[in-house]
Amino acid sequence: FGAPQDPPAGGFGAPPPPPPGPPQQQPDYGYPQPPTQPGYGFPQGQPPQPPTQPGYGFPQGQPPTQPGYGFPQQGQQQPYGYPTAPMQPAHQPPQQGGSGKKFSTQAQIIVAAVVAVALIVGGGIWYASSGGDGKKDEAGSSAGTSGENKGGKGGEGGKGGSTGGKEKAPANVDSTVGFQLPPPKVTDTTTVDGSWITDKAYVKTGVTEIVGYDLDKGTKLWSIPLDGQVCAASRHMSKDYRTAILFEEAKPTKAKPYQQCNKVGGLDLATGKLLWSKSVTASTSGDRPVRFDEVTLSGTTVAAGGTGGGAAFKLDTGAELWKPKVSTDNCYDAGYGGGEALAVVRKCGSYDDPQLTIQALNPTTGAPISSYKMPAGVDYASIVSTKPLVVAADVGETAGDGSSISDFFSIDEATGKLKIRISADAEKYAARCGSTEVEQCQHLAVGNNRIYLPTEEHEGTGESFSRTNEIVSFDLTTGKQTGDRADAGEKFTMFPLRMDGKNIIAYREPPYDKGGEIVSIDGSTFEQTVLMRNPSDKAVRDAESSFTADYSEFLYEQGRFFISKTMISAPRKSSLDDKEYLVVSFRTS
Repeated sequence: FGAPQDPPAGGFGAPPPPPPGPPQQQPDYGYPQPPTQPGYGFPQGQPPQPPTQPGYGFPQGQPPTQPGYGFPQQGQQQPYGYPTAPMQPAHQPPQQGGSGKKFSTQAQIIVAAVVAVALIVGGGIWYASSGGDGKKDEAGSSAGTSGENKGGKGGEGGKGGSTGGKEKAPANVDSTVGFQLPPPKVTDTTTVDGSWITDKAYVKTGVTEIVGYDLDKGTKLWSIPLDGQVCAASRHMSKDYRTAILFEEAKPTKAKPYQQCNKVGGLDLATGKLLWSKSVTASTSGDRPVRFDEVTLSGTTVAAGGTGGGAAFKLDTGAELWKPKVSTDNCYDAGYGGGEALAVVRKCGSYDDPQLTIQALNPTTGAPISSYKMPAGVDYASIVSTKPLVVAADVGETAGDGSSISDFFSIDEATGKLKIRISADAEKYAARCGSTEVEQCQHLAVGNNRIYLPTEEHEGTGESFSRTNEIVSFDLTTGKQTGDRADAGEKFTMFPLRMDGKNIIAYREPPYDKGGEIVSIDGSTFEQTVLMRNPSDKAVRDAESSFTADYSEFLYEQGRFFISKTMISAPRKSSLDDKEYLVVSFRTS
């Protein structure tokens, strides 16, 4: 494990015969199972149960099965990306979805035709379907950006980064495969959450180790052995490449296959060293170490939270800044959000009737700077961003799609006052947050005083069975949908990865016969610039498509793109003898 894996038979890049049609999608290897540790909200001390149900994160343990989920409802939904009325203030209940009646086939064809040819004026922005000249928009560009962007002088690629982004289009955006790594051998569903990029290494969590790989070759540079399995990792990293993880107190044994996740560790990813590791106890836990569910980083503060409360440590030394506090009203720090600032979801009351409060914290002392009490009907909340402070929640469990998002709350971190509550109809928008985790939101980005969301995929305007979507945004002060709209292009779907200055870096998921793409979306004009286009050879496509978007990590930086799994399972027998990967990488230089 760790050495680059040989390419599949035929080799990456070997042209295969053209497929007869879209293949049936096979379930992804390591299809998500419930983690061995329960999320916050579970009673402390309850023994974790072995995973038994597939589809963790979906209602009743199953993924949604309805075809065309999220397609506009008859008489209810406006076209995707169309400006909507101002969102609701905090005291109003969220709007409900459509009637559930689908368009007839004839109506769908008529609507598609109208959308394809009509220019709709909304919010002062002209909307038109991309590729209005009848040609297929292969790059999913908007605002007239050329679909065949190759970058370099004279091409549309030269426009990238005009609003302060660091990522620039290379002279040739066509990528090659960097390396691919096989998954570690496990006997049960196992978390391998966490990946980072330094100036010299791509770093990925293993089962009981953290491994640094050469950025281009994938050869192992160093390994940090751990006492037990990794159970969580910070998505943030300091400027000098330091971060934090959670891991179990011991390796699983036959007698005790599920160990407690109670060790916090600081990592130096520049040198490949474990800086420190420790457990903490609290008066409520006796002499037993506190179990944690999540860990994050803000500045030089490592903060870990869970059903036993929250604790914080200095990143460099591991010195305790605070530990779980005794509370007469049964309150505890369920989890923290890090990054530019530090915020916490503090949970009070009973398990059946919780009261959640969002607090901006002093990262050195843990003292609250401000507090906002979430409305009734919110059992769990996720911190999307700490500066600006944005929180997501499923109010009254109305989302109904497993996304854990019905509304976003834009909060003034200095005063704790609610700026605006934004209703995000789960049938329209495709961002996701962990059902019980505080800092596990994905497929969205916050910047420019806006939140950027992908729409649910829907039928395209081209050939039959074509699917596509868009990225749109909401103003975090007014709650109104802005005129921003980036089209994924026919047969592609897209979602944000992160901000790059004022620009948005997004991944365009490919159809069955093409490779994926990384694009930079100008934060001012919303023009798209292709930064990377992956190979369309079948072997490469199969490797790229073997990763499920909701259960993978996507990192792009300076012409390198890494896709990695966050959960792996025991090998499964497949009649297709599919190759399985922990990591697949691409690069343009």
